[in-house]
Amino acid sequence: MARIVIGVGNDLRGDDAAGWETVRRLVPSPSLVLHEHGGDAPGLIGLWDPDDDVVVVDAVVSSEPPGTIVEIDALAAPLPADVSWATTHGAGVAEGIELARILGQLPKSLVLIGISAKGFELGAPMDPEVEKAVMEVVRRLTA
Repeated sequence: MARIVIGVGNDLRGDDAAGWETVRRLVPSPSLVLHEHGGDAPGLIGLWDPDDDVVVVDAVVSSEPPGTIVEIDALAAPLPADVSWATTHGAGVAEGIELARILGQLPKSLVLIGISAKGFELGAPMDPEVEKAVMEVVRRLTA
Protein backbone atom coordinates (compact mmCIF):
# COMPACT_ATOMS: atom_id res chain seq x y z
CA MET A 1 0.00 0.00 0.00
CA ALA A 2 1.24 3.50 -0.83
CA ARG A 3 2.01 6.16 1.73
CA ILE A 4 -0.06 9.28 1.16
CA VAL A 5 1.63 12.60 1.90
CA ILE A 6 -0.69 15.60 2.08
CA GLY A 7 0.91 19.03 2.05
CA VAL A 8 -1.47 21.61 3.47
CA GLY A 9 -1.06 25.31 2.93
CA ASN A 10 -1.17 28.36 0.77
CA ASP A 11 1.88 29.44 -1.24
CA LEU A 12 0.73 33.07 -1.27
CA ARG A 13 1.03 33.50 2.51
CA GLY A 14 4.70 33.21 3.55
CA ASP A 15 5.42 30.31 5.88
CA ASP A 16 1.99 28.80 5.17
CA ALA A 17 3.58 27.38 1.99
CA ALA A 18 5.61 24.85 4.05
CA GLY A 19 3.25 21.90 3.49
CA TRP A 20 2.92 22.48 -0.25
CA GLU A 21 6.66 23.04 -0.66
CA THR A 22 7.36 19.76 1.12
CA VAL A 23 5.10 17.84 -1.27
CA ARG A 24 6.50 19.65 -4.31
CA ARG A 25 10.03 18.51 -3.42
CA LEU A 26 9.07 14.85 -3.09
CA VAL A 27 8.95 12.53 -6.09
CA PRO A 28 5.68 10.67 -6.61
CA SER A 29 5.94 6.92 -7.11
CA PRO A 30 3.75 3.84 -6.78
CA SER A 31 4.66 3.82 -3.08
CA LEU A 32 4.29 7.59 -2.52
CA VAL A 33 1.09 9.45 -3.41
CA LEU A 34 1.28 13.23 -3.08
CA HIS A 35 -1.48 15.82 -2.61
CA GLU A 36 -1.48 19.60 -2.21
CA HIS A 37 -4.46 20.61 -0.12
CA GLY A 38 -5.87 23.98 0.90
CA GLY A 39 -6.74 22.72 4.37
CA ASP A 40 -10.53 22.54 4.50
CA ALA A 41 -11.71 19.79 6.83
CA PRO A 42 -14.16 17.88 4.60
CA GLY A 43 -11.75 17.85 1.65
CA LEU A 44 -8.95 16.50 3.83
CA ILE A 45 -10.97 13.45 4.89
CA GLY A 46 -11.63 12.63 1.23
CA LEU A 47 -7.92 12.18 0.51
CA TRP A 48 -7.54 8.90 2.40
CA ASP A 49 -9.16 5.49 2.86
CA PRO A 50 -9.27 3.34 6.00
CA ASP A 51 -6.31 1.17 4.93
CA ASP A 52 -3.97 4.07 4.09
CA ASP A 53 -0.79 5.26 5.79
CA VAL A 54 -1.06 9.06 5.81
CA VAL A 55 1.32 11.89 6.62
CA VAL A 56 -0.01 15.46 6.76
CA VAL A 57 2.52 18.31 6.62
CA ASP A 58 1.43 21.82 7.56
CA ALA A 59 2.66 25.07 9.07
CA VAL A 60 1.81 25.45 12.76
CA VAL A 61 1.63 28.34 15.17
CA SER A 62 3.34 27.43 18.43
CA SER A 63 5.62 28.85 21.10
CA GLU A 64 8.58 27.14 19.39
CA PRO A 65 11.01 29.07 17.15
CA PRO A 66 10.30 29.15 13.39
CA GLY A 67 11.46 25.98 11.69
CA THR A 68 10.88 23.72 14.69
CA ILE A 69 9.41 20.40 13.53
CA VAL A 70 6.62 18.84 15.58
CA GLU A 71 5.56 15.25 14.83
CA ILE A 72 2.30 13.90 16.25
CA ASP A 73 0.66 10.49 15.98
CA ALA A 74 -2.91 11.64 15.40
CA LEU A 75 -4.35 8.20 16.13
CA ALA A 76 -2.90 8.06 19.65
CA ALA A 77 -5.08 10.82 21.09
CA PRO A 78 -6.85 14.07 20.21
CA LEU A 79 -4.48 16.73 18.92
CA PRO A 80 -2.73 18.83 21.57
CA ALA A 81 -4.32 22.19 22.26
CA ASP A 82 -0.97 24.02 22.45
CA VAL A 83 -0.31 23.58 18.71
CA SER A 84 -2.44 25.56 16.28
CA TRP A 85 -2.58 24.24 12.72
CA ALA A 86 -2.41 27.21 10.38
CA THR A 87 -5.49 27.62 8.21
CA THR A 88 -7.28 30.22 6.15
CA HIS A 89 -10.50 28.21 6.54
CA GLY A 90 -12.85 28.11 9.50
CA ALA A 91 -12.31 24.35 9.86
CA GLY A 92 -8.85 23.10 9.01
CA VAL A 93 -6.51 20.16 9.65
CA ALA A 94 -7.26 19.68 13.35
CA GLU A 95 -11.00 19.90 12.82
CA GLY A 96 -10.81 17.54 9.84
CA ILE A 97 -8.95 14.92 11.83
CA GLU A 98 -11.28 15.17 14.80
CA LEU A 99 -14.29 14.97 12.45
CA ALA A 100 -12.80 11.84 10.84
CA ARG A 101 -12.26 10.40 14.34
CA ILE A 102 -15.92 11.01 15.25
CA LEU A 103 -17.15 9.56 11.93
CA GLY A 104 -14.88 6.51 12.15
CA GLN A 105 -13.06 7.56 8.96
CA LEU A 106 -9.46 7.76 10.14
CA PRO A 107 -6.82 5.98 8.07
CA LYS A 108 -4.75 3.03 9.35
CA SER A 109 -1.96 5.42 10.38
CA LEU A 110 -1.94 9.20 10.53
CA VAL A 111 1.12 11.26 11.37
CA LEU A 112 1.01 15.05 11.46
CA ILE A 113 4.21 16.93 10.81
CA GLY A 114 3.97 20.55 11.80
CA ILE A 115 6.58 23.14 10.93
CA SER A 116 6.54 26.04 13.36
CA ALA A 117 5.91 29.18 11.35
CA LYS A 118 6.42 32.87 11.91
CA GLY A 119 4.80 34.87 9.12
CA PHE A 120 1.64 34.45 7.11
CA GLU A 121 1.61 37.80 5.32
CA LEU A 122 0.22 37.86 1.81
CA GLY A 123 3.04 37.75 -0.73
CA ALA A 124 5.81 37.20 1.83
CA PRO A 125 8.53 34.58 1.23
CA MET A 126 9.06 31.66 3.59
CA ASP A 127 11.33 32.32 6.56
CA PRO A 128 14.80 30.75 5.99
CA GLU A 129 14.39 28.56 9.09
CA VAL A 130 11.04 27.28 7.79
CA GLU A 131 12.72 26.58 4.42
CA LYS A 132 15.41 24.50 6.21
CA ALA A 133 12.70 22.59 8.07
CA VAL A 134 10.92 21.81 4.78
CA MET A 135 14.14 20.25 3.48
CA GLU A 136 14.54 18.24 6.71
CA VAL A 137 10.97 16.91 6.44
CA VAL A 138 11.62 15.91 2.81
CA ARG A 139 14.78 14.10 3.97
CA ARG A 140 12.84 12.26 6.69
CA LEU A 141 10.08 11.23 4.31
CA THR A 142 12.53 9.84 1.76
CA ALA A 143 14.84 8.07 4.24
